[in-house]
Amino acid sequence: MTTEERQQLLDEEHLRLLRLGYLIGAGANGLFALFPLIHVTIGLLMVTGHSFFPKEPPDSFNPGWFFVAFGLAFSTALATIAVLKYLAARAIRDRRSKTLCLIIAAITCLGVPYGTALGVLTIMVLSRPSVSAMFEATRT
Repeated sequence: MTTEERQQLLDEEHLRLLRLGYLIGAGANGLFALFPLIHVTIGLLMVTGHSFFPKEPPDSFNPGWFFVAFGLAFSTALATIAVLKYLAARAIRDRRSKTLCLIIAAITCLGVPYGTALGVLTIMVLSRPSVSAMFEATRT
């Protein structure tokens, strides 16, 4: 086996493992995106004056709107990150859009500790000249 063949096998395996890491990360973020919906539900119960919560006078501010707004914001942010990670996994599989993969890797670095490791390893693997050549070969 030549050195080039060995490097190509190594690159293929590393890209396969990165894709798997992004799929697992996307699934975890998708699951975690459901948890803030509990706050949305509690906020809506507070706003509608459910019997669990005392009825506020109509002209006073209801704190339930904070629960709804923050729950929706966090759920949307986590779902967006899950979609981005899934797009990165697809791009790695298809060997296209290296720039998109690098941007998502940088965003993934914010998720300490697992995301940081995944993002840094992605940047390291995609920076190799042999991997760049694989991505360039699919462009044409």
